[in-house]
Amino acid sequence: MLDGKTLGFIGGGNMAEALIAGVLRSGDIAGPSVLVAEPVAERADYLREQYDVRTLSTAELASQADIIVVAVKPQIVDAVITELRGVIDPDAVVISVAAGVPAARFEAALPNVPVVRVMPNTPALVGEGMSVIAPGAAASPQHLQHARTILSGAGKVVQLEESQLDAVTAVSGSGPAYFFYLVEALIDGAQTLGLDKATATELVVQTAYGAATMLRDSGRDAQTLRTDVTSPGGTTAAGLQVLEDNGARDLFTAMITAARDRSVSLGNNG
Repeated sequence: MLDGKTLGFIGGGNMAEALIAGVLRSGDIAGPSVLVAEPVAERADYLREQYDVRTLSTAELASQADIIVVAVKPQIVDAVITELRGVIDPDAVVISVAAGVPAARFEAALPNVPVVRVMPNTPALVGEGMSVIAPGAAASPQHLQHARTILSGAGKVVQLEESQLDAVTAVSGSGPAYFFYLVEALIDGAQTLGLDKATATELVVQTAYGAATMLRDSGRDAQTLRTDVTSPGGTTAAGLQVLEDNGARDLFTAMITAARDRSVSLGNNG
């Protein structure tokens, strides 16, 4: 619970909105106890009217918030840190959702401020996110619980060591885009076989939803479920053989490795 806490968001984009909506929906905090620093006036007005939050400057937020969620692009994190330096409440905790940015970058500029690094993903926008939290050097179990409370309203939360977060970014952070790409490709392929786009889309989206639900709820792993569908010499086997023959598994490994490497680069001010 966040009883008596003031929760601030620096950045009011889609991810911040997903977390705001989730934590308000859970009842762990009320709108007036949520602060948002969002430079785009139209966006700030929308968040204030939609969620009854208070909008103010970064400096004002930093001096008032007990928990500060930094929800900006990694390229502008250093500018945010500069704004926080000297005005942040010394008892506050920083929760960073900036991809690739290590907790140490905050800790070096904001001595003694506990930091929790988080990697969420975009399904948080529909309450089905996958978020991973990792403690910085000074983060306590209570700080981690605050992060878990904020994120759990938007989906599932697990805790790992920060050294694993670049891999997490590559897999679950970027993962939704990989699935959307696969859905696009299946829809395009269905149209080449003569199906219209609306029909192809309905078939593929429902198939993806059903398959994901089976993975989550059946208690069986992906390999077992795939084998169940794949009759020897059948249609599914013929399709899967094309993927195997063209090195699909190696391509997926190369894909997430490239994403991991880019996460590391962003953490090094790349």
